[in-house]
Amino acid sequence: MNIETITLLTVFVPIIGSLTIPLAGLVSGKARSAWSVLLGGITAFLPMLLIPTALAGGETIVRKEFVLGLDFILVIDPLSIFMSIVSSLVGFLIVVYSLGYIHHEENQNEYYLMVLLFIGSMMGLVFSGNLIFLYLFWEIIAVCCWRLIGFYRLKEYVRKADKAFLITFFGAVVMLLGFILIYGQTGTFDLTAMRGAIVPGSAVLLILFGLFSKSATVPLHTWLPDAGVAPSTVTALLHAAVLVKIGVYAYARLFLYGFRLPGDWPEALPIIVMVSSLIAAGAATVETDFKRILAYSTVSQIGYIFLGFTVANATGVNGSLLFILMLGLAKAGLFLCAGIVLHATHKRDIREMGGLVKTMPVTAAAFLLCSFSVIGIPPFGGFFSKFMVIMGTVKAGLIPVAALALFTAVLTMYYLLRTFALVFLGEPKVPAPEKSFSMVFVVGLLAFLSLVSGLLVSLPAKLTTAATTHISWWLR
Repeated sequence: MNIETITLLTVFVPIIGSLTIPLAGLVSGKARSAWSVLLGGITAFLPMLLIPTALAGGETIVRKEFVLGLDFILVIDPLSIFMSIVSSLVGFLIVVYSLGYIHHEENQNEYYLMVLLFIGSMMGLVFSGNLIFLYLFWEIIAVCCWRLIGFYRLKEYVRKADKAFLITFFGAVVMLLGFILIYGQTGTFDLTAMRGAIVPGSAVLLILFGLFSKSATVPLHTWLPDAGVAPSTVTALLHAAVLVKIGVYAYARLFLYGFRLPGDWPEALPIIVMVSSLIAAGAATVETDFKRILAYSTVSQIGYIFLGFTVANATGVNGSLLFILMLGLAKAGLFLCAGIVLHATHKRDIREMGGLVKTMPVTAAAFLLCSFSVIGIPPFGGFFSKFMVIMGTVKAGLIPVAALALFTAVLTMYYLLRTFALVFLGEPKVPAPEKSFSMVFVVGLLAFLSLVSGLLVSLPAKLTTAATTHISWWLR
């Protein structure tokens, strides 16, 4: 297969395949599960065929012409290939984990349909080179997010799903206005045709509002902790694989690959994102709800990814791209570990847990290893990526911001180890054995990958270096 065919299949296999899930469900539950895993596996495998293309550098543009400048454009470069690999791999593991997690739930046809449509739309967004199609996939993901957060159909849960949808949808509409302003200046929605253009500050403000709402950056973060009412597989999908990564990826695609930031934006943004990271870390230190702690942690860690991109030097950008991978693996592991615990104990308050290491040894070990990666303890993958982000901040001359990043890392260590101690150490309070093999296997694999990705960091670093080099034509 050529590059164009592989990319088109990567986008449309999960999207079209998701629509066949209800048909598989009519055959049997096992057929539906097997078909979902197969679709997720194919979607994870296809981008890996593009790794040699990414390492070679350069880019391939696929263009299908439509009216009114709405050409369907796919940008196949190291940045989009790397992001598609990370998102599809974590998404696939979440689908496998789901086999054990929701096997007793109703509405499984809709669940798997939405999850695979979620993943497929992320693939479409990652490769999109047209602002309108980027927006289209963005909104499809929002709809999937809305349905999945409200999966359990309880009134309170549906209300929180509505909240998430309204905040992210409003942000997306504001972002679309920014795209229209850019079209008014450049006469095109084609990102490849506007590289290096300096866009109006008003357009930047509108676009950043949309990006920050989707990536749950303070003060537009409140929907993400509330999304913890969704199944743990969904929260892992939101926090680790797809949703909040959209904002940081779109920032890299728009403001690093595409147009330039005007005025004082390059100086202001690192401060904004690091303050958001610090506030969220502070919230996590006082929270007692298991999934809300991890949600605030996500908001905080996303700040590091934004930070590396906003300092706009090769070290920071490379570190942020690496951290997308490391955080995706480790955060998915943490949420799926939480899913095993909540599934067995039916409790969310960490003060009501304890001693679970005796009945859940694999889950406890996986949670601890994934925590080490998020904290940034060597030799885990999170250490190398965070180190590069902070070094990039220092190279940009932003010493106070780098100091804030280090302090936030200390807070991260505090609240994650506090959570581990209250949940897994001490005297057992609730009998909660590990049950499903698929669930335990996936968290164990994610913990293993969090460690191996650090020990063999030079391998993913080749991809991130190629991506950084490709967009470094103007990096300072």
